[in-house]
Amino acid sequence: MRDSGRVDVAEVLTALGGVATRAALVTATSRAAVDRALREHSIVPVARGRYALPTVEDARAQAHVLAGVLSLSSAALHHGWAVKSVPVRPHVTVGRRRKVTVEQRSGVQLHYRDLTPDEVVDDIATSKVATLRDCLRMLPFDEALAIADSALRAGERAALALAVAEVHGPGRAQAQRVGAEASGKAANPFESVLRAIALDVPGLSVRPQVLITTTDPWCCPDLVDTDLQVALEADSFEWHGGRSALARDARRYNLLIVDGWLVLRFAWEDVMFDPDYVRRVLMAVVDLRMRRRRLATAAGTSGSAQRSRLAR
Repeated sequence: MRDSGRVDVAEVLTALGGVATRAALVTATSRAAVDRALREHSIVPVARGRYALPTVEDARAQAHVLAGVLSLSSAALHHGWAVKSVPVRPHVTVGRRRKVTVEQRSGVQLHYRDLTPDEVVDDIATSKVATLRDCLRMLPFDEALAIADSALRAGERAALALAVAEVHGPGRAQAQRVGAEASGKAANPFESVLRAIALDVPGLSVRPQVLITTTDPWCCPDLVDTDLQVALEADSFEWHGGRSALARDARRYNLLIVDGWLVLRFAWEDVMFDPDYVRRVLMAVVDLRMRRRRLATAAGTSGSAQRSRLAR
């Protein structure tokens, strides 16, 4: 993400889910870098103190041309929610009888549905409830979870609950699962997608930002399985950078390991683009913990039997 010593603000914004506050971007880069990105139009303001990639702005223009509205992850971005990846071709929903040329269709992911007035907001996007409902039932689990987590961070708990309740038929099981697993504690889509992968690993049961009090100082790893004593970190050092952050993280990891935790750190590129690798590592960790547990149980049983014989 660095070019000639500079942090690419647009790439950081992409990693943060396509939308972010000015404060988050300044923390990850610098005030000067954010201002330069705005001047160069590599990021654009979408609300007071909130920025997005230019593709988000372009998507609105494409929806207008088609007399349609943004939907799915494109609508999520309109509402200020972070996504796993910003669609190169925006999702646009038009009426069932709307005729769209092949040329117009090529630039978007087109969906046909007649929307009611209360399912559309700002004349350009599906409503928050309709957006969540569609994302939960139509998108892959990891993408849906990232959007649901972001909506919860924005305080949309009621909208999420209503969206889950409105899903019937195909997609209902996934919508209910996303609703049950969603958490506003996940800081960004990076952490959400890592959790989505971990949730599909048999024997692993992770929760976000669990407070561990057996270390001094206390800490909250990104994902924690308290039963297996496994902590997972979405390692975003490159854009949270600096010696002080590195030193703080190193201390935290060392304290966890000394306390008996197994700490795994995953890069953004692996989580987003090589989930099979991440899954294999997590499965191996579960197997390792289970084998050690069986050996400890066997050793304990053997010791108890030996003590019993000596006592006779």
